[in-house]
Amino acid sequence: MSTKCQFWQEYDSISGGISYCELAAFNRPVNPQFLAQIGCTEEKRKQCLGSMELNIGTGAVPTVEPVVCNSPADIAKSCVGAAVKKAAITLTPLRVLAILAGAYIAMGGILNTVITNDLGNYIGDGLTRLVGGMVFSLGLILVILGGAELFTGNNLVMTTGLLDKKITIKQVLNNWINVYIFNFVGAVLVASLVYYSGIWKFNGGAVGLKALSVASGKVNLSFSEALVRGILCNWLVCLAVWLSMAGKDAFGKILGIMIPVTAFVAMGLEHSVANMYFVPMGIFLSGQEALVANSPAVLEGLTWSGFFLKNLLPVTIGNMIGGIFFVATAYWNIYLKPHTQEKKSWRVLHGLFQNRL
Repeated sequence: MSTKCQFWQEYDSISGGISYCELAAFNRPVNPQFLAQIGCTEEKRKQCLGSMELNIGTGAVPTVEPVVCNSPADIAKSCVGAAVKKAAITLTPLRVLAILAGAYIAMGGILNTVITNDLGNYIGDGLTRLVGGMVFSLGLILVILGGAELFTGNNLVMTTGLLDKKITIKQVLNNWINVYIFNFVGAVLVASLVYYSGIWKFNGGAVGLKALSVASGKVNLSFSEALVRGILCNWLVCLAVWLSMAGKDAFGKILGIMIPVTAFVAMGLEHSVANMYFVPMGIFLSGQEALVANSPAVLEGLTWSGFFLKNLLPVTIGNMIGGIFFVATAYWNIYLKPHTQEKKSWRVLHGLFQNRL
């Protein structure tokens, strides 16, 4: 058999011709990209195997290793494709999907409050934060696997599509504005349902008191604290979206989502859509005298104006900075940005330098 493959070996022995594949013989690890690079197609492997079996009666060819996750470059391309699809969604479905996303994040918030309301008494603050983050990840899992439109995640996706010139700034703003507003609608809707459901009465009202405490803590952050926590938060949330695109099955996607989300919750970072549930929930409960009788301090700053100006505004700005610049722009520049102009500029500079010498 005639072959140009660098790993094909053949020689004559006393008993006749010997031929084998060096990759298979020494069990060297391979992946589909490497095999494609050396021209080792499925048809070529069949030919090689046939030649070995003809010469020595047996043979082995490289076994393609399964790709367990998508590469970062593939994820970047997927982001662009997702941006094009999101930009094409008409207004009514977009708003419904945004309401669902706000509701799903709020459900993660409910679960977090119920699970952690007294957990610190048993396992301490650090582990309570860890468990709280793990259960809160329910929200983003529902958004990504269930299908919904989340403002913070769309900071990554839509920015990548815009930078790659596959969508327009008008389409980006249309998506962000509508999704943001209707995420708020979905989150407040769930907060209202939780209030009237009486879930906050669990554990002798401890769940409601925990909700009040969380809301109070958020509205009493300084503007700069809320801003920076928002940046760090959506850096991690967009990485969770990024890692979910790496997964090839539901388990891989869920794992990719859970780890960054658990981290941001455990670290006490600020997520604008989550706060659209947490703070309104606290405001609704602020009228329950039985809850606040022994802890009047939790009411400080707990108003709608305090929420919008002292928390939601800086957190939203921070979320946008984290998602747009630290994830979308960074990865687009690494994996998708054309580098021909950079190479041309380098050649010009190199030429000038040589002329001066």
